[in-house]
Amino acid sequence: MSQLAAIAAALAPAEQKYLSQARQMQALSFAVHIPLVCFGIAFPAMMLFVESRYLRTGDELYRTLARRWSRILAALFAAGVVTGTILSFELGLLWPNFTGTFGSVFGLGFAIEGFSFFMEAIFIGIYVYGWNRLSPRAHFASGIPIAIAGFTGSLTVISVNGWMNHPTHFRFRDGRVFDVNPWGALFGNSYFWHELTHMYLAGYMVTGFVLASAYGFGRLRGRWGRYERTALAIPLAVATLASVAQVFIGDWNGREVATNQPTKLAAFEGLGKTTKGAPVHILGWYRDGHVEYGIPLPHLLSLLAFHSTDARVQGLDAVPPADRPPVNVVRYAFQTMVGIGTGLALLSVVYLATRIRRRRLPESTWFYRALVVAGPLSVVALIAGWVTTEVGRQPWVVYHVMRTSEAVTGADVIPVGYATLALVYLALAAGVAWVLLRLSRTPV
Repeated sequence: MSQLAAIAAALAPAEQKYLSQARQMQALSFAVHIPLVCFGIAFPAMMLFVESRYLRTGDELYRTLARRWSRILAALFAAGVVTGTILSFELGLLWPNFTGTFGSVFGLGFAIEGFSFFMEAIFIGIYVYGWNRLSPRAHFASGIPIAIAGFTGSLTVISVNGWMNHPTHFRFRDGRVFDVNPWGALFGNSYFWHELTHMYLAGYMVTGFVLASAYGFGRLRGRWGRYERTALAIPLAVATLASVAQVFIGDWNGREVATNQPTKLAAFEGLGKTTKGAPVHILGWYRDGHVEYGIPLPHLLSLLAFHSTDARVQGLDAVPPADRPPVNVVRYAFQTMVGIGTGLALLSVVYLATRIRRRRLPESTWFYRALVVAGPLSVVALIAGWVTTEVGRQPWVVYHVMRTSEAVTGADVIPVGYATLALVYLALAAGVAWVLLRLSRTPV
């Protein structure tokens, strides 16, 4: 028995003095990978739409555009393979107690994601190299599995994250998991649906605004033929519709957080005490239970969270200090996401008004300057949104079930891995930028 106790003690998670660095490594990998996921979600659908226009009209411009976009898709998919592989290894190496304990719950999701990845890789190869080798309709059909795989692969990973934020359909006792219902945990989770919709709209926003930003920059440089106008109008229209819809989905998202994760909601605002008719403070700094130097908007938090100006909102004082997230990190990430999202929605309204009233693209130079900035800002908003979701859940890796400190590895080489990871991502970013620059200068 003493030998078994010794083995169990050796396998137990050790105290990790590099917990913050481990979390930062994971955050760095997510920040690099998630924008690529957005392109995997939205870019194939846009590309197929353009090719369908070629099939319906016979206009070679659409074929040229779809073919050039397919090369960009292949380059970004290759980068996503690198970042996704790193993330997979990090889950096991940095958080062994999490994966070892709950693998029976979320393993199904990662298995589906693996099949989706291989299907996507196979059909991207067929699609890219089949332009002059397949009939037009067969070539278009070969792109459909790419869009499906991009959807199913990201869907299952988002379902795992939804379960981590609202764990259900299992029982947990004495550090062990039993009575697991994987389908229910991943797809029967109420938290999953709003998170999925929010992320998919964000994917179309990021992809649309980044593409439109690139062509908007070309417009400012004097490149403004029919090809450039078409290449800008399609992703901008998609991003515009997604931005307007995101306003309503964001409201749904906030109400779900208020119901299921009230401490996270309190961190959004920096609400120190449980309050009836709680306000929202724009900017400011949370300290000692309240927000200093912020601009208060009375009753707005209660209205946004519960659609009532006098609703009672739970404050941070409802849980012990050890169970609270880093409030200022969450607040500023949330306000960054909402602020940029609001700006993108306003830019979208300007575009819609011009298209509806004048039936043409905007002509103002300031609009295209704003559009060039909108691309990078949409990526910033995306990352800020994930910081809000993940850091707002802390100190829990599985909400109210397992703490992040209980999931982390006891290895002491994390600083070396962190430095190596940063260098890998710098090299990858430089490589992707070089490839995309070459593709932009290469005729079809």
